[in-house]
Amino acid sequence: MNVEAVLGLWQDRPPEEALDTARHADDLGYRRLWIGEMATYDAFALATVVAMSTHRIEPVIGPLAVAVRTPLNIAMGIASVASLTGRTAHVALGTSSSVVVERWHGRSREGGVRRLGETAASVRALLKGERDPASGFRLRLPPVPADLHIAAFGHGAVAAAATHADRMALNMVTPAAVADFRRRLDEAGGGDVELLAWLVAGADPTPADDAQIRAAVVGYLSAPGYGEMFATAGHGDLVERANSGAHPRDVLTAMPDGFERSVGLVGTREEIGALLKGISGRRSRHSLRGPGEHIG
Repeated sequence: MNVEAVLGLWQDRPPEEALDTARHADDLGYRRLWIGEMATYDAFALATVVAMSTHRIEPVIGPLAVAVRTPLNIAMGIASVASLTGRTAHVALGTSSSVVVERWHGRSREGGVRRLGETAASVRALLKGERDPASGFRLRLPPVPADLHIAAFGHGAVAAAATHADRMALNMVTPAAVADFRRRLDEAGGGDVELLAWLVAGADPTPADDAQIRAAVVGYLSAPGYGEMFATAGHGDLVERANSGAHPRDVLTAMPDGFERSVGLVGTREEIGALLKGISGRRSRHSLRGPGEHIG
């Protein structure tokens, strides 16, 4: 089992801390660093600076919303980072959320699963130096030996990952959910696809760390699919409160003691080690996101 690092997109922290985290992850010997985007840096720009500021760590850029970026735009960005920095860059695709796609960018998420598969096929061809099967376009930059990841949660996205991806990524799942997704991926025909899970984590967390974890999770309690997962983890009352339209502040206040330990890799080193042993399946990777010594 390998562990990869993810840049936390914390709303309450200075955005420039991302570079400190990247350097720290590189110094600790992490092989790959996931670089997404939310409301601060463009992911391709940040990945370029990260690669030029570190020694060996490889950026995984995304998940990029396929309703917002075209296949040509995505492939050109990945190839640009690789060509300009001399560092292999990898790509992750996803359908993202209604907030990001529809409210922020004014685009439609309709047909998202179909677009996910089509984008994956086009990006893979372009990064190999081939023509895009849809447009005939070909990049003039050197081919990139990039792994293609698909962020999945629903059945359609899992099926797309089984068909098109080298690795399927899960975002903010509970440790108990990982084995179920491995089964679903296998049943969809993705037996050779690696499963990568982003798990909120904190080793020997302080009260401030616990508060940061809770703030990161609260927005997922009312998200389709995630609510059922957190209810299975014993927090059905919180899911009902979140779905009722309660303010996130009120949902945070209602979280019971020990909430973060029931939904993530949180605790002592020994406790985290035991949890990892319990969920480490074949061809799996686990990325730690959250406060604590692992990713800053």
